Amino acid sequence: MPPTTLITGASSGLGAEYARQVAARGDALVLVARDEQSLESLAAQLREQHGVPVEVLPADLLDAAGLDRVVGRLRSSERPVGTLINNAGFGLPLEFEENDIEAEVRLQRLHNEVPMRLMHAALRTMLARGSGRIVNIASVAAFIPRSTYSAVKQWLVTFSRWANGRYAMQGVSVTAVCPGYTHTNFHERLGLPPGEEGIPGWMWLDAAKVVAESLRDVDRGSAVSIPSRKYKAIVAVARFAPPALAARLGERGR
Repeated sequence: MPPTTLITGASSGLGAEYARQVAARGDALVLVARDEQSLESLAAQLREQHGVPVEVLPADLLDAAGLDRVVGRLRSSERPVGTLINNAGFGLPLEFEENDIEAEVRLQRLHNEVPMRLMHAALRTMLARGSGRIVNIASVAAFIPRSTYSAVKQWLVTFSRWANGRYAMQGVSVTAVCPGYTHTNFHERLGLPPGEEGIPGWMWLDAAKVVAESLRDVDRGSAVSIPSRKYKAIVAVARFAPPALAARLGERGR
């Protein structure tokens, strides 16, 4: 039986790209998202193209019952998950004071509470086996002030760094992946080219390259992966930028 990778937010965007590239490696997959029809369509493609087992697990991770189903799947010792990719997420406008506070709470729960619960469930079985990988999809926004989106992504980076240091010696690596602006089918479906996002063309990345580079970092056991040299440079500069300048940089784009 091939190793199994569970991916949340797998129906589109980076989640679907991770599914394609992981399937090409020969892993079995557990695909998690709310849209069952999209999951089934992707699963059929992956089975046909790569001949790997693909399990569809439709679940709303902000619903207690849906989250419990995914937690239960991660705790299974009979069907162990070797890699967990926490990818589910969404964004909100930067105007925190104007946003619905319940939407802000959902943002925090999906980006922090949900991955924390899934990691906790996965770690039990991974540590018992002495092997496993956890991948948390964060963002370069973790290093640049950008309303609550930066705050939730910074939590993922900080926790991943600590967890990788603690658990790597026990065979389990934890990596925070921090992409910059990335072209995905999400943007294409919305019909929002880079110009309409207020972001220069040179700042956009290709999803397939982002995923491929991040998986190489995961294979190395890196605590943090920042795909592309240009975003590595941007993050390096942002570390030393005065707070007011960093905040203005974070205002770019929607």
